[in-house]
Amino acid sequence: MPELPRRRATVRDIAAATGLSIATVSRALNNHAHVAPHTRELVRQAIDRHGTSGSTTIYLRCPYQLTDYFGLIVSAVAETVKRHGHQVLLDAGEAGQAEPVLPRLPGRPGVDGAILILPPEQGEDLEALRDSGFPFVVIDPRTPMPRDIPAVSAAHFAGARSVSEHLVGLGHRRIGVLAGPHNWLAGRARLAGHTSALADVGVLPDPALVRSAEPTVEFGHRAAAELLGLPDPPTALVGFNDKAAVGALAAAAERGLRVPADLSVTGFDDIDLAQATSPRLTTVRQPLLEMGRMAVGLLVRLLEKHELDALHVELATELVVRDSTGPVTT
Repeated sequence: MPELPRRRATVRDIAAATGLSIATVSRALNNHAHVAPHTRELVRQAIDRHGTSGSTTIYLRCPYQLTDYFGLIVSAVAETVKRHGHQVLLDAGEAGQAEPVLPRLPGRPGVDGAILILPPEQGEDLEALRDSGFPFVVIDPRTPMPRDIPAVSAAHFAGARSVSEHLVGLGHRRIGVLAGPHNWLAGRARLAGHTSALADVGVLPDPALVRSAEPTVEFGHRAAAELLGLPDPPTALVGFNDKAAVGALAAAAERGLRVPADLSVTGFDDIDLAQATSPRLTTVRQPLLEMGRMAVGLLVRLLEKHELDALHVELATELVVRDSTGPVTT
């Protein structure tokens, strides 16, 4: 009878076999600096005894609905993981936002590494996971990442600057901003990019023209209605994303404003929705698929014990000019 293939040894298996803690085994497996040589050797011998056959399993966490933005990233990650000969364990859905997932990852049976999409946890929770030696990569971090936590994102500042430069070039100076939450890394970077474009033409940012909240269609509609109701309303609206911009289009239509003749509106992301509106949205294209592929590449290199020269990767965005922007009316 042919010999059956051995089950892949997990971190928990190695910890049980050596009497070491799961965190210590994780640090040894990932070449953490603070592991004694005899401990590394103990772990290596246990791995040799237990065997290491089987494919790598990557835990993919996306605690949001898999529509548009998040769905594209998840699809890219899953497809790329499969091309590398590994498998994905997907954990998705908003219900998971409150679950204490990260502390349990280092000891989770059969899980070798993780990709975390816009993790809602605090920075210290991610730092604790890093200190455990468990390999992971963050896509689109919500807060600034420490230097030694690998992260992939779009160039938020440059993308926002490009779309505001476009509006400034059309003569707009009074521009309303439908911003994301101020405590989001992307929200701060995009607002800074917008401010930079205005500064180039000598315009100071006006806090009265900024509204901030979770960037949904409902928020875009509500915030745009407030801004358009000002005594001196903006001539253009910059949406944090395409959904907020769609809400702004609805608010403009309710006031009888023509886009772009009376009001210019822009988005960010370039999801399918941006081409389904009337008029079609001018927006900033994020490389969502490439973000997913890049994150898998970084994680695979970590799992293979390679050194990473670039831990924080920002991928270039692209301004896509369509029908929702035009010259300011005088």
